[in-house]
Amino acid sequence: MIEGTHVRLRALRAEDAEHHLRWRNDPETVRLAAAGDPCFGPVTPEALGLGFDTMLRLVPREAAVFTVEEAATGRVIGMADYRDLDPWAGVATLGITIGEPDVRGRGHGSEAVRLLVDHLFGAYGLHRLELDTWSGNEHAVRAFTRLGFRIEGRRRAAVLVGGARYDRVLFGLLREEWAAAAPQHRAGDGGGDGDGDAVTG
Repeated sequence: MIEGTHVRLRALRAEDAEHHLRWRNDPETVRLAAAGDPCFGPVTPEALGLGFDTMLRLVPREAAVFTVEEAATGRVIGMADYRDLDPWAGVATLGITIGEPDVRGRGHGSEAVRLLVDHLFGAYGLHRLELDTWSGNEHAVRAFTRLGFRIEGRRRAAVLVGGARYDRVLFGLLREEWAAAAPQHRAGDGGGDGDGDAVTG
């Protein structure tokens, strides 16, 4: 378990599937998280179950999915993950979803990302972390930028949402950049309008 001030990350459990099913069948969560990608949702319980069994068996040296809980109540509010961990290159991709609408915009997603970044740079000694979102999710873009991620590129008009085209925004963060801003990250343990209410990937 990875403890923060307002949230904590814990290992995924079988009973978390009910939360994932609810989030992936909520239109607003699907829109924010995956730009309406039908691969994310809606999804049947049977289809979710197949993928969920795989997530429960992930090897932490390669990938993992964490459940995000409110620290004070233990309430499940979202998920965070890393994947494509390359120990030779020292690179991994991460993502965050805050599935409960009433806690978005309160800094919980930002703190969850902060905890995950600390974990990956610390426990695995990685050199670089990557994530992405779509340009229509302005809260996520601001949140990731405030955390120290830099916009490294855009895949122009790569995302279609509601008949409109948006860019796929690509972010990167280096180990030395995170270390240099460490005091700021320790102080910034909540608040902010750009709570990372997106799945990155």
